[in-house]
Amino acid sequence: MKKLNLLTFLIAISLTFSACTGGNKKSPDKKKVTIAMVNWIECIANTNLAKAVLEEKGYDVELVNADVAPVFAAVARGNADLFMEVWEPVTHKPYIEKFGDQIEHIGTVYTEGRLGLVVPSYVTINSIDELNSVKDKFDGKIIGINPGAGIMTIAEKVITDYNLDYELVTSSEAGMLASLKKAYDKQEWVVVTGWKPHTKFARYDLKILDDPKKTMGDAETISVIATKGWSEQNPELATFFKNFKMDDELLGSLMLAVEGNPGKESEAAKKWYEEHKTIVDAWFN
Repeated sequence: MKKLNLLTFLIAISLTFSACTGGNKKSPDKKKVTIAMVNWIECIANTNLAKAVLEEKGYDVELVNADVAPVFAAVARGNADLFMEVWEPVTHKPYIEKFGDQIEHIGTVYTEGRLGLVVPSYVTINSIDELNSVKDKFDGKIIGINPGAGIMTIAEKVITDYNLDYELVTSSEAGMLASLKKAYDKQEWVVVTGWKPHTKFARYDLKILDDPKKTMGDAETISVIATKGWSEQNPELATFFKNFKMDDELLGSLMLAVEGNPGKESEAAKKWYEEHKTIVDAWFN
């Protein structure tokens, strides 16, 4: 009888423990995905869209925000699984060369990426090689973004290649956009480091200065990378990120939705996903 009572007691304890833990929404078996990101609007938009989609599919998604260099290092070391903002062949070439044997390419998100020095359309010059002749109008400054960004390294090379008598001002994407807006609202001259896709081209009438020396390259792709071996371990996710494709119309609307809801990027991306569910869900096939 004592053995029966002990068995009954152990079963009761087991059932009680199961009942207590069963209410926990975060199952230990829930697959976790860590996506690294940088503070560029197209990266914020695409990454938050991926988060919204994967969470609906039952994944636990963590976003890690940093500058480009530590992001590449994090993916290479396995501290982050993915990064969705790799510009090739020019912008992120140094990082690909450094970490290439520790990462793998998963897919290409966008094929018409462009880097350049960007000015409002009312500015009367059209080429980088004209900048020195109107230095005073730009106050001798090119407004850049965060110092670790690939575009900043390339902008330094532009200054050297064209022998520009300009200072490259380090800032952030938000700082660059604030400088652009302030000058644009006053119809003043300003030149910034810029790239496409970006919502600034939808908000303002801008142009990319011609680059006769091709220092800033031609069209670039925006790709997804992962820690080496990740796709083999996560075939369903690898298929999704391989098929994750954006054109100007889709990405433009997503970026505007996300940018228009500061602090609520995930909610904006989730709403956009619900409106484009047929397109996005097909990326799993």
